[in-house]
Amino acid sequence: MDSKIKIGITQGDINGIGYEVILKTLEDNRILDFCIPIVYGSPKVAAYHRKVLNLNTNLNLISNASEASDKHANIINCNSDEVKVDLAQSTEGAGEAAFQALEKATADLKNGLIDALVTAPINKKNIQSDKFTFPGHTEYLEQLFGAKGDALMLLVSERLRVAVATGHVPVSKVSQILTKDLILNKLRALNKSLTLDFAINKPRIAVLGLNPHSGDQGVIGNEEQEIIKPAIKEALDEGIVCIGPLPSDGFFGNDEYTKYDGILAMYHDQGLIPFKLLSMDSGVNYTAGLSIVRTSPDHGTAYDIAGQNIASENSFRQAIYAAIDIVKNRENA
Repeated sequence: MDSKIKIGITQGDINGIGYEVILKTLEDNRILDFCIPIVYGSPKVAAYHRKVLNLNTNLNLISNASEASDKHANIINCNSDEVKVDLAQSTEGAGEAAFQALEKATADLKNGLIDALVTAPINKKNIQSDKFTFPGHTEYLEQLFGAKGDALMLLVSERLRVAVATGHVPVSKVSQILTKDLILNKLRALNKSLTLDFAINKPRIAVLGLNPHSGDQGVIGNEEQEIIKPAIKEALDEGIVCIGPLPSDGFFGNDEYTKYDGILAMYHDQGLIPFKLLSMDSGVNYTAGLSIVRTSPDHGTAYDIAGQNIASENSFRQAIYAAIDIVKNRENA
């Protein structure tokens, strides 16, 4: 590995705010003190956004990651010259361009040409094709770098770290998917990530309940009694420090989250709504549980503000810093 960590950055949906947050982040040359950024995307599209946004970010065009300069932010062309930007629109072409960048970057990640991946937001509908049939990045990366069930969606900020037992699934199916083994495996993955990726010794994990009031001892649902508590007991027997199931409303409302190193929520919105309320501008989505390091900002394509030069790049910047820190923590473990 070079003395500086090589960070691959995928362009995401070219009609959203992806390039805006990428270019704004890379406009500050101080980022080069910590890493070698390599954007996987389109020089033509980057130039379009730079002009629309009146930014001065320079990107060094290279043909492969081994040519990356440590004095500049770099870009690899992954798209044809026919690629077309339609700001704030969901188009088939934008989905294809996003996947081409992702496919090239993950190939380089697999071959060790870059050390970590930071993904700009995709549109989960227009990226769908015969090559991409996944609900999002997490599941795609899980297939490439792990096995089904390995990946753990972990939202990270200075204030809290929230993982979800079930990710991009309909709420109506959550209780069908939850099992003791699934929760136990997620607790193992979370505990390992907190230890390895975040250098926390004996992390303390809060486990949220599924039902209101954590089921009120079976009065409002029995998942806590039959599924969650047995998983917690087994995890404790393995030496994982975890407490629960805890009612999520009081847990966040009373600032109980400040007492824990990590939180396991049972489903997507249970964990992400409070996380984004507390850390929307600085939050990072980290795909834990895999052999590779991938982070992203905790926001979407934001078509409603695309091209207006009002998107904050802070979450994207924090995603790069988080990737660097995790790579270093893994090296030092």
